Amino acid sequence: MQHMTDAPAAPIHLAGDSLRVLVVDDDQAIRELICQYLGGFAMVAEGAADGREMEAWLARQHFDAIVLDLMLPGENGLSLCKRLRSQSAIPILMMSARNDPTERIISLEIGADDFLSKPFDTRELVARLHSVLRRNRSQAAPALADTGHQRIRFGNWLLNSTLRQLHDPQGTVIPLSSAEFRLLSVLVQRPHTVLDRELLLDLTRGDTVDVFDRSIDILISRLRGKLRDDPRKPSLIRTVRGEGYMLDAQISAA
Repeated sequence: MQHMTDAPAAPIHLAGDSLRVLVVDDDQAIRELICQYLGGFAMVAEGAADGREMEAWLARQHFDAIVLDLMLPGENGLSLCKRLRSQSAIPILMMSARNDPTERIISLEIGADDFLSKPFDTRELVARLHSVLRRNRSQAAPALADTGHQRIRFGNWLLNSTLRQLHDPQGTVIPLSSAEFRLLSVLVQRPHTVLDRELLLDLTRGDTVDVFDRSIDILISRLRGKLRDDPRKPSLIRTVRGEGYMLDAQISAA
């Protein structure tokens, strides 16, 4: 990692107390250096060598974000990320020393908020952490609050906007990436309304531009897959040819 020994620049503060970050990496030297570096940016960082230590920390303390290495002894980072996302909405920043774009895609699809390849500039790590934290806080109560409810049922599905969780008709949590959650939230807020790609792009952008051009089509395809909505004849997210997409479902507070 670059600049690990550089003197930290001026800390970036968010409102409230110091941010608490859990760094999960089996390399003790890297883990300790990251924790030490984050300490210069108004963050309190603790380290864990594997999934068991991570769970022990989470059981006794609150954390605002988790920096999670993909390659860990025992349960790997992908499995831990998927399990974490099924239990909470805590921001997760994945990192890996393997330059494999597939790992990045899978990480984001199972619910990671961002992904960083090793070696990385620690200033970028700090910037990405603050980005996912701001995005998470700004969307903890999205426009669904217009209805006064944070648990919205559409069809037989349930969207919990507070926990950023999607529940299927049997009550099982279906992991969503940040971009998928934002897109589904927008559709649920505007049922039976045709939304064109340009509007969806504007409404689903976070602090970082992770949704662009025709990636809306890709996100729609992923959402349909998670909603078990037949892409050849979708019943929930309908395509209005030449115009955009529409959620065709009855909405109610749960």
